[in-house]
Amino acid sequence: MRSVEVYRNNVLAGILTEEDNRHYTFRYDDNYFTDLSKPAISLTLPKTSQEYKAAHLFPFFYNMLSEGVNRKLQSRALKIDEEDDFGLLAATARHDTIGAVTVKPIMV
Repeated sequence: MRSVEVYRNNVLAGILTEEDNRHYTFRYDDNYFTDLSKPAISLTLPKTSQEYKAAHLFPFFYNMLSEGVNRKLQSRALKIDEEDDFGLLAATARHDTIGAVTVKPIMV
């Protein structure tokens, strides 16, 4: 199991987890959820106290990944399998992303 913290404008918004069987969950942080001034991180992931579950990486997060040649270069440079969407997300979406959302790996 691997997890990342999801931030919106440097505020912890929730936790994204890849289960051992390649299923994914996303759950909003309780403080973020209860703060009415904080918007959802995506229209496809509205704020809810329930956990989102999917058999694939949620499209919102998948769309934060590079494609084509850039993905190949990142995979080689970072020594991450090009098919490892979650690993690439954790390694490349920490700082300079398009939009307000970033992720930070949780070290266990």
